[in-house]
Amino acid sequence: MIARLLIAAGVFCFALPALAEGEVQKLITPADKVRLDKYDETRKAALDEARAGEAAEVKQLDALLAKPLVAFSGKDLTGNWQCRTIKAGGLSPLVIYGWFKCKVSDDGSGWILEKLTGSQRTKGRFFDDGEKRAIYLGSIFVNNDPAKPYGSGPQSDQVGCAFRNSANEWRIEFPAPYHESKLDILELRR
Repeated sequence: MIARLLIAAGVFCFALPALAEGEVQKLITPADKVRLDKYDETRKAALDEARAGEAAEVKQLDALLAKPLVAFSGKDLTGNWQCRTIKAGGLSPLVIYGWFKCKVSDDGSGWILEKLTGSQRTKGRFFDDGEKRAIYLGSIFVNNDPAKPYGSGPQSDQVGCAFRNSANEWRIEFPAPYHESKLDILELRR
């Protein structure tokens, strides 16, 4: 009986990492896994560079990042949103763009984000990563070009960490995007 319990416990323990990794680990590209693994380091470097930006924009960035995080559980993000991109570090210390239109839908498998207006757009899906963070896997595309499927290559693939601030505010932070900056932040509000 004890031997059977030990075997069962061993099988259960070996099964835990696969369960914890979930679907995102099956889909994420090796390059995006590296970007996600270096998220904290990349974020710090980008925000350090952003502090050299225009004072009014730095104040907006600091206000956004100072907001407390709340859980995603039990909340429905579907619907229309205003969204804007913040580029931190890289070619310029800090650039904050104007507001555009985004939409979140649910296809029965989870939330899908689509940035509908602006020249740089994104389309992708969210995956649970704890109570206060979700992982976004998507594709960046320009203007009315069709979005490539995630996994099409480093020029279009995106990985990000999504954080919720309130019922009407949340954001996605994209570490080491392929173009222009060290960290992109897509801020969403309604």
